[in-house]
Amino acid sequence: MSKGNILIIDDEQQLRTLIKRIISLEGFIVFESANLKDASKALEKESIDIILCDVKLPDGNGVDFTNKIKEKYPTQEIILLTAFANVPDGVQAMKNGAFDYVRKGDDNDKIIPLLYRAMEKVNLHKRVKQLEEQVGKKYSFEKIIGESRLIKESIVLAQKVAVTDTTVLLLGETGSGKEVFAQAIHNASTRSLNPFVPVNCSAFSKDLLESEIFGYKSGAFTGATNNKKGLMEEAHSGTLFLDEIGELQFDLQAKLLRVLETSEFIKIGDTKPTQVNVRIITATNRKLEEDVKSGKFREDLFYRLNVFTIQLPSLRDRASDIPLLASFYVQLFAAKMNKRIKGLTAEASKLLQLHSWKGNVRELKNIIERAVIVENSEFITEGSLPFDILSIPYTASISTFDLATIEKSHIQKVLHYTKGNKTESARLLNIGLTTLYRKIEEYSLK
Repeated sequence: MSKGNILIIDDEQQLRTLIKRIISLEGFIVFESANLKDASKALEKESIDIILCDVKLPDGNGVDFTNKIKEKYPTQEIILLTAFANVPDGVQAMKNGAFDYVRKGDDNDKIIPLLYRAMEKVNLHKRVKQLEEQVGKKYSFEKIIGESRLIKESIVLAQKVAVTDTTVLLLGETGSGKEVFAQAIHNASTRSLNPFVPVNCSAFSKDLLESEIFGYKSGAFTGATNNKKGLMEEAHSGTLFLDEIGELQFDLQAKLLRVLETSEFIKIGDTKPTQVNVRIITATNRKLEEDVKSGKFREDLFYRLNVFTIQLPSLRDRASDIPLLASFYVQLFAAKMNKRIKGLTAEASKLLQLHSWKGNVRELKNIIERAVIVENSEFITEGSLPFDILSIPYTASISTFDLATIEKSHIQKVLHYTKGNKTESARLLNIGLTTLYRKIEEYSLK
């Protein structure tokens, strides 16, 4: 079995032959090119992992070529070879993304160890990409993690409505996976090849949200110097996902209702309606029926949105899925951080299942990320979990922990990982920046 595909780019036939022989004996498949033009064709035709490239070539410079390759093929690694090594070229090569920069002849014995190190990085990129696709970059129902009855029932409902063009309302707590489901519904629909456009209605002020969703005409207000296409138009023929729909201002609710009833809207500053063909999926963690009764949400819009409702379960209601989710995120973050962590201990897994999970899957993901950062063994132990989870007593061994010592160590490790970046450390620790500064002073951390 091949250890990887290597492309050698050098105009010296004798040197290419020598290097090819050395590399082939290690089990790599080797391709050759004498210039950058032929190399570009080979890269389009073959699946290359590592490029060994001369710096000075008949039709270009390997340092500049590195920059172009990393833009087009970011997971490929490039080792530059030169007969005349100099510091400026070496510095620029590394800035352009080269894995290394070595001298020909004198450094031939370095090539094989370099190839193995570069191949480790290539394989890491591939693994991370594979895991990221599973976790959400390419959503599908098959990639929604969970075996519990509640999550399976939600998936079945979503699959049934996906093949229709029906408006869908997703209900669930923050972090329960509403956008994951919306994307999966879109990807399983006849609109899957067209845009999926998500909008968080709580992230914008009223005026900004209106211009973002519906767009405006030039001159509509001060600063509107050009026509702006809104996200409603960007989602034409596809799906518009309106998250936190309960936060949509009352007058914007009327504009959305018109889209649902007539498939048209009027941009800010325009006099003519714009036609649009778009499927609307909405989501909220609010009880819209109560908002309707209190006059905060239009009753007619509620009934237009509530055609097909799916209630997503909270994580605490499907605790049996927590070990599966936690294990997946351990693999994801261990690969990203290049750490050899295989999973969780039974004690750590039990503690996770006992937690209340107010932030649901999103909270679990963040906690596992932090645990992978601070863990030094092959398994996530209870000592690497945040203090609020450790404070749940379920065994005598855990109740005897010195929580202050664990908290101090936890914060110290995260600060070390972020190289002292307090804002990033506070995010990973899921605490306020002021609280972090107080803890640093309390524990005399540096």
